[in-house]
Amino acid sequence: MENTPENNFAQLGLTLPPAPKPVGVYKPLLIVDKRWVYVSGHGTVQEDGTLIKGRIGKDLDAEQGKLAARQVGLAILATLKANLGSLNRVKRVIKVLGMVNCTTEFEKHPFIINGCSELFAKVWGEENGIGVRSAVGMGTLPDNIPVEIEAMFELEEK
Repeated sequence: MENTPENNFAQLGLTLPPAPKPVGVYKPLLIVDKRWVYVSGHGTVQEDGTLIKGRIGKDLDAEQGKLAARQVGLAILATLKANLGSLNRVKRVIKVLGMVNCTTEFEKHPFIINGCSELFAKVWGEENGIGVRSAVGMGTLPDNIPVEIEAMFELEEK
């Protein structure tokens, strides 16, 4: 089997949730100069459309938070696929900004966001699937979701 993002994703045996619809005044995805893809902040949308909720360090532990971040990564992939038609159109991950809804004592924000970063590395490979990144703690996030992530990607040249 050819080593493409679509094939790599299929080999993971994971399922994409429905691509989230905007709940405010914004676009879920924007292509700039036919090369850069900006993806708005995504939450923990599951296959049935519900959200994973809770604060890390209080309602969820670090492992549950990491799985929640992977779920956000899946929601981002769903948005990419819905808008681009195929994950193969994405050449590389440029930047990931991960926001963690956590208690003031919680300090392992990068560990949580690894849930998304590791997923992207498996889909696009380590060379193209790992970009620059920030992982920060937040006092709250919309609907009490544990993780919100926004990302920037580079498209394949046609």
